[in-house]
Amino acid sequence: MRTRNLLTKAGVLGSVSMAFGSMLWSHKKTEPTQTDSLKLVQVLFRHGARTPLKSIPGIMEAQWVPNLLEPPAHTQINYVVTDLEGGPRPSSPVEDSYRANILTGGTYPGQLTTVGMQQLYELGERLRKRYIQDTAFLNPTFSPTEVYVRSTNIVRTIESAKCLVAGLFYQSQRDMVPILTTEAESEILYPNYHGCRLLKLLSGHRWAESSTLPDIAADLRSIKSALGIAAQQRVDFILIRDDMVARETHGLPCPPVLDSWRNTVERRAVEMIYHIYEPSKRENLQLCVGPLLHVLMGNIEDKLQDTTSEPNRKLFLYSAHDTTLIPCLMALGIFDMRWPPYASDITLELHQHRQTKEAFVKVSYIGQDQLVPGCSGVYCPLQEFKQALSNYSLTFELYESLCNQPAKRELLC
Repeated sequence: MRTRNLLTKAGVLGSVSMAFGSMLWSHKKTEPTQTDSLKLVQVLFRHGARTPLKSIPGIMEAQWVPNLLEPPAHTQINYVVTDLEGGPRPSSPVEDSYRANILTGGTYPGQLTTVGMQQLYELGERLRKRYIQDTAFLNPTFSPTEVYVRSTNIVRTIESAKCLVAGLFYQSQRDMVPILTTEAESEILYPNYHGCRLLKLLSGHRWAESSTLPDIAADLRSIKSALGIAAQQRVDFILIRDDMVARETHGLPCPPVLDSWRNTVERRAVEMIYHIYEPSKRENLQLCVGPLLHVLMGNIEDKLQDTTSEPNRKLFLYSAHDTTLIPCLMALGIFDMRWPPYASDITLELHQHRQTKEAFVKVSYIGQDQLVPGCSGVYCPLQEFKQALSNYSLTFELYESLCNQPAKRELLC
């Protein structure tokens, strides 16, 4: 286990002048300079626009036709999907569940659309500008020794990763692009209710509770009445929002009554998800993103200590979901109470001062630099960043131990 101890008191006292200078550097600095070196970039991003997971029952149907899913030619690359060891792609029960249903129009739920493919291509272009054109940090041609690509084992995130890589490298590749994934039971790129028994108990309780909170419940009754949805029909604001946003993004009609409800739907959906992941319920949020935060920090430490098996690796790409980004933003203390849009990203840059060798982490969200609580600047000294994550980061061993706790702990959080 990597140590997460803070600097010793003696170490702090012995390096006051260096720390003071670094603090000034981290506050004033807005762009990399000749005194620092960008060492590593990690991008955790949401897939692009997709068909809804479920349609709002009993209302005007949208036509989700197959030509909404046509891939643009410029997003095509040569890629292969493997497990984490390079073996065959595992089965995907989540994807199988989508394909057991058909939306009106003939497509499956949860599928990446042409609009979503273009969104990820454009995210790749934004990364290209920063890391290839402006800083020459990356080689302009894809190399698997330089770039690591991992996705959840769901078609929309795999295709999103492919489109981002196409935009980042303008389809320039000497090698096949490996997109790594894993079986559902061991996935850490989203809160894993199936692989973690305690998380399923805790989150199941909080999901059920979120729709019964007084203000949310009152608005839910009102909107169901306005939409003509039967009182006993199981619908919540997250489902309504998902269908509504998918329609709006693709220019498909929404029931006119939703026009006056749009802001309420957004607010209540966010309040529901905040209740489900609530940062003050530490163990619940730990189990949602703890292993992922541990991996992100491990990549940083491996790079600094030169212990990585791929010494030329500069970029980690993680293709995931809104239910990945939201708890990560909460753990970082930068959640803005807005639902992450399609193709949104959290980017972590590792910088190292050339002279002092001090390391700094800069976090951005949708291209905007973030000041992480507990950090003395946007360029956050590594020890401060590690401390900021320490409440929620979990080693795999501790995660598995907590997950297998007995059921009597259900309501501890």
